[in-house]
Amino acid sequence: MYTLQNLGCAHCAAEMQHQIGKLPGVTDCVLVYETRQLRVTGNDPDALLPDIRRICASIENGAKVLAPEDEHEEQSSPLGELIAGALCFAAGLLLPQPGVKLALLVLAYLLLGWRVLWTALRNLTKGRVFDENFLMSLATIGAFCIQEYAEAVGVMLFYRIGEYFEDRAVERSRRQIMSAVDLRPETVQLADGADVRTVPAAEARVGDIVLVRPGDRIPLDGEVVEGESRLDTSAVTGEPVPVRVAKGDSVLSGCVNTDGLLRLRVTHVLAESMVQRILDSVENAAARKPKLDRFITRFSRVYTPAVVGIALLTALVPGFVTGDWARWVYTALTFLVISCPCALVLSVPLSYFAGIGAGSKRGILFKGGVSLEALAGVKTVVMDKTGTVTEGNFAVQRAVPADGGTASGLLALAAACEAASTHPIAGSILAAAAAQGAPARAVTDIRETAGEGVEALLDGKPVLCGNRKLMERHGVDLSAYQGEKGGTEVLLAVDGVFAGHVVIADTVKADATEAVSRLKRQGLRTAMLTGDGEDSANAVAADVGIDEVRARLLPQDKLEALADIREKNGAALFVGDGINDAPVLAGADVGAAMGSGADAAIEAADVVFMHAGLGAVPDAVSIARGTGAIARQNIIFALAVKALVMVLGLAGGASMWLAVFADSGVAMLCVLNSIRLLYRKS
Repeated sequence: MYTLQNLGCAHCAAEMQHQIGKLPGVTDCVLVYETRQLRVTGNDPDALLPDIRRICASIENGAKVLAPEDEHEEQSSPLGELIAGALCFAAGLLLPQPGVKLALLVLAYLLLGWRVLWTALRNLTKGRVFDENFLMSLATIGAFCIQEYAEAVGVMLFYRIGEYFEDRAVERSRRQIMSAVDLRPETVQLADGADVRTVPAAEARVGDIVLVRPGDRIPLDGEVVEGESRLDTSAVTGEPVPVRVAKGDSVLSGCVNTDGLLRLRVTHVLAESMVQRILDSVENAAARKPKLDRFITRFSRVYTPAVVGIALLTALVPGFVTGDWARWVYTALTFLVISCPCALVLSVPLSYFAGIGAGSKRGILFKGGVSLEALAGVKTVVMDKTGTVTEGNFAVQRAVPADGGTASGLLALAAACEAASTHPIAGSILAAAAAQGAPARAVTDIRETAGEGVEALLDGKPVLCGNRKLMERHGVDLSAYQGEKGGTEVLLAVDGVFAGHVVIADTVKADATEAVSRLKRQGLRTAMLTGDGEDSANAVAADVGIDEVRARLLPQDKLEALADIREKNGAALFVGDGINDAPVLAGADVGAAMGSGADAAIEAADVVFMHAGLGAVPDAVSIARGTGAIARQNIIFALAVKALVMVLGLAGGASMWLAVFADSGVAMLCVLNSIRLLYRKS
C-alpha cells in the first residue's frame, strides 16, 4: 500500500494505474484517486517502487509515491507562480510599449506554463500525446503563432487558476469525506491505579483501563468496568437515540460519552476496533469501482483522440475552403482545450466516494461503488424475519384469562409453573411477570414433559401449563378457548378447568412498519422469507405491510425462493442477520446484513447496517439512487457544456477562455455537485 502526494488529475491517476499494471511481476494494481492510495499486488511490489515512482512522476509533474514508512511530506503549492504570472500578465496588458508588452507576456506565459510545457515535453518523448498538458501547450503555443499573445497567456492563467481551485475543491472534498468516517483517536487516557497518563491510542493494549470523560469519544472497543452514562452512537450506527450503558456493558469506539465518567477495559486494540474497521471499509470500498466509472475511464481514452481529430479537421477543411486560416486554426485550438477529459474522469468516482461517505455517516457501510450501483437498480427488497423484521426475542404479547380470572393472576400462575424451566418461552413469561409486578404464586411438585409443558400442584390442586396436547391428554374442556394466529400460545388449567392462555410472539421492530412504507413509496416490492410457521409469518407480514411471504423455509429453500422472486420481479436486495442467511446474501443482487448479526452474514454482504433498525434499508436505497443520479448529472453536464462550446466555436462564438471553463470550471462544479451527498438529509 502506497500513498500519492501532489496527485491532482483523475485522468492521470487512471493512466498511472494502467501503466503500473503492465509492469512485470504485477498481478493487480488499483489506484484510488479519492483516497490517493495505490495498492499493488505481485511477487515483490517493493522492489518495483523505483519504477512505480518513475511512472507516476512522468505522468503528473511533482507526483510522489510514499511507502508506509516514509515521513509525511508537504505537497507543493503553485500559488507563488500563479501570483507572479498574474502580475506580469496584468503589467503586459497595461503597458503601451509593444516590445515591453510582448516581453512581459512571454515572461508571464513561462511563469504560468513552464510546468505544463515541461510535463508535455517529457510525456511526448514517451509517446503520450493525448494528455491535458500537451493539449494545453499546443493550444496556447498555437495562439502565439497566430499572434494572439494576450489570449494565450490569459488562457494559461485561467487554466492554472481553474486547476488550482479544482485541486483545492477535490482535496477539501476528500478531507470532508474522510473526516466524516475517520473517528480514530490520537491519544487515550490510560488509568494506572490512581494515576492517569495520556498515551498514543496505538499503544493501548487489551486489558488496559481507559478513562473516558463526559464529552469524549470512546477511543477503543471495550467493556465498562466502572460508571454509568449515555452514549451518542450516531457516528457509528446512525441511530440518534442515546444508549445507556453501565458496568459490564460492551461499548464501541467512535461513540460519544454524553453524561458520566466511564472506565473501560480495552477489548480490542486500535487496529481491530470499530473506528478502524469503518475507515478500512470506506477505503476498501473506494477501490471497488462501479461499471459506470470503468466505462467513463475507457470512454475518455476514445473521447480525447476523437476531439483532437475533429480539431484537426476543423483547422484544415474549412481553412482550405474559405482561406480564413486564422479563424479556423483558432477554433481548432479551442477544441484542443475542450478535449481534456478531467471533468469526466473525476466526476464519477468522486460521486460514488461521497455516497460511500454519506452512508458511513448514517451507519451504513457500502462495500464499494459496485454495491451502490447495484442497489440503485433493485426492484424488490427481500427480508428475513427473525432479527431483521422482528427483534429476535420472544415476549409476552397478552394474557387472556377465562371467565372470572385476571390477566395478572394468570401471568403469575404461568410464571410460577415455568420458574424452573430453561426454555426461551419460560424466560419470556418470567420476564413479563416481573415487569408487570404480578403477584407471586407458589407451586410444588413441578414436572416438565418435553413437547407438552409443565404439571404442578397449587394448594394441593393440579395445575397444567403447556400446549393443547397437554390439555387434551388430561381431558381439559377447551370449548371456551379460541385459538389465535401469529404467536405461540401457552394454555393453563387449574384442577381440570381451563384458566386461560398466554400469547407469546417475537416483537416486531419499532421502525419496521414505517421502513416498509418508505420502501413502497420508493416503488419497491417487499417480500419476507422465514423458517417460521405460516401463521406467525403471515401475522408479522400483515402487521408490517409486507407484500409477499414464504414460510417454513430451510436455508437452501431460501436461496430457491429468492431466485424465483428475482425471476418474477427483477433485481433483489436481501436483508438478513443470521449465519444461515450467508448463502442467500451472497446469492442476491445485493446482500445487506445487520451489523448486530453473525460475522458470516456480515462477511457475505455487500452492505452492512451498523444498527438493527430496519429504517436503514430505505436510507441505503435513497443514498444509492442519489449517488447514481449525481454521477449521471455530472457526466451529462460535462459533455453538454463541452458540446455547446464546440458548437459555439464552429459558429465563431466561443473563445479559448470559454473552452478552459468547459474543462477546469466544469470539473470544479462537478466536484461541488458530488460533495452535496454528504449534506443530504435522509
